[in-house]
Amino acid sequence: MYEEISRNKRNSFFLVVIFVAGVILLGYILGEAAGFGPIAVVFAFIFATVFALTGYFKGDKIVLAVSRAKPARREEYPQLYNITEELTIASGLPMPDLYVIPDDSAPNAFATGRDPKHSSIAVTTALLNRLNRAELQGVMAHELSHVGDYDILFATLIGILVGTVAMLSDFFLRYMFWTGGGRRRSRSSSSSGGGGGIIMVVALILAILAPLFALIIQMAVSRQREYLADASAALMTRYPEGLASALDKISRHPGDLNVSNRATEHLYIVSPIKKLRDREQKKKSLFSTPPPTGERIRRLREMSGEGGQLAAAT
Repeated sequence: MYEEISRNKRNSFFLVVIFVAGVILLGYILGEAAGFGPIAVVFAFIFATVFALTGYFKGDKIVLAVSRAKPARREEYPQLYNITEELTIASGLPMPDLYVIPDDSAPNAFATGRDPKHSSIAVTTALLNRLNRAELQGVMAHELSHVGDYDILFATLIGILVGTVAMLSDFFLRYMFWTGGGRRRSRSSSSSGGGGGIIMVVALILAILAPLFALIIQMAVSRQREYLADASAALMTRYPEGLASALDKISRHPGDLNVSNRATEHLYIVSPIKKLRDREQKKKSLFSTPPPTGERIRRLREMSGEGGQLAAAT
């Protein structure tokens, strides 16, 4: 457990360093291609630093705002508070801030924050309405496991930084399209031996592929942490079937969570996008995020000695 916490802290630090360095390099290449010159590096450094710091200190607030989550009042959601308080006492974790996403059609949940003392858990109203107490306890234990393992910092930073890289690339592509900067740059560089043309090609490739690479990293890191959080939740509640049953109900729901997007999709306990859920179950892709729900259910039921029920449940 402590090794996993240390690993997540190190990963978060290296993620920020790599992000800043990558954006500076991307800014240099895109700036050269667009004709901005060295000023693009300065802009890229400031841009990357501001977004990295924002992701660390305010990333959770951004994610909650994008998800349209509202603070959950104790008098309105007493069971949610009771379950969470029981689990925090059992695990020794501080009480997180609780939020509710007003969506009655898609049961789901996620945790965010930078450390256990600055953590939040958001659940949809559909989750509260459709799960029984044992299932809700399993979901909250899963999210608290992410909090205790410092998964929340790494996952929140990834969501913010993936969105930032995508925005930077989109800005460059739109600039080149609307201003004709690429044509002017190509003409001005033709007399310099074609070096500018090469930079232009590299810049366009990076602008197109950078968001894809960021998304692949986002997907790949989500897989193992979900399995670990499932196992930790089962140990915390001593009832793996509660979480297994909750995952089954959530994954079977036919609709999408409207407030979700590809930058925040990896945060949720089950993919909030139906098309991606179906793809996960059929292809079991290496980059599924979260991992295939059927496999998670199977592992949980094996923990409780109920592996033989998987076929009936899925």
